[in-house]
Amino acid sequence: METLLHQTTNPYYPARPAASPQSRSVNLIGVGFDGTACFRKGASAGPDAIRRVAEDLETYSPYLDLDLAELPPFYDLGNLAVGTSGDGQADWLVAGQAFARLTDGLDLQAESLKFLALGGEHSISWFFIEKYLRTFPDLVLFHLDAHADLRDGYQGYHYSHAAVIRRCLDHFGPGHQLAQFGIRSGTREEFAWMKEHKTLYGSLEEFCGFVEALPADRPLYLTLDLDFFDPAFLPGTGTPEPGGEDFLSFIKIAKLLKTKKLVGADVVELAPAIDPTGNSDVFAAKVVRELILALHGGGTGHVG
Repeated sequence: METLLHQTTNPYYPARPAASPQSRSVNLIGVGFDGTACFRKGASAGPDAIRRVAEDLETYSPYLDLDLAELPPFYDLGNLAVGTSGDGQADWLVAGQAFARLTDGLDLQAESLKFLALGGEHSISWFFIEKYLRTFPDLVLFHLDAHADLRDGYQGYHYSHAAVIRRCLDHFGPGHQLAQFGIRSGTREEFAWMKEHKTLYGSLEEFCGFVEALPADRPLYLTLDLDFFDPAFLPGTGTPEPGGEDFLSFIKIAKLLKTKKLVGADVVELAPAIDPTGNSDVFAAKVVRELILALHGGGTGHVG
């Protein structure tokens, strides 16, 4: 029998372990892949590092006034199967095929099934976003990141972590929308594209204003590269960029997402070994905590 998931011995606390996606629930799933990382690798260890520290964190968020322990059941599916050949493109395809088989026949909307993916490098987000784009013809894709990720491939990888948003745009329909914030690194051509298409928001206030104005029933997906944060706060990532946001800026966004129809999310690019203090792991785990709570939040995307 083909192995699509590897069960983790240490699920994200207090999620329940599960061997398959659960309807009417939030489903955590790790993807330990960093085969196209172009600077510093190590994000393959990100999912289990987040899980490892989560059990030592409070389940209550004073920011959202919600507690993980008081939520309806949510689940940790373990880690998606990833190729181990050392060929970045081939190993990425193994993971993509595993996700496709895992979700074949699932209607995320009809089953109120929400994924929260833990990376791994940013290229893994494509598996999830492409599925959500096919499911929701009016999806808004929120992209929080230091980098534009709009290259048409990079270093020989068509599905590079530096090209993930470009690859998602390949599947955009007329009702889809992209909104980016935190971008401070990229090519002249990438910034020209964002300016032309008006996807990049220049300040936290401007971005939050856009989010707040969205209809409560509009489906939203968040892809969060942890280098969105300033490396002074979160150094444990492969391609750090000065000038990023802090945790409280993210909380302002999370509070808004809690009131909206957040249907899925991913948190990527934690590279634990780069920060031997372990502070980046804790930071990332708290980001994940807030997103689990926001996915259960008060908008029309409520589950449970």
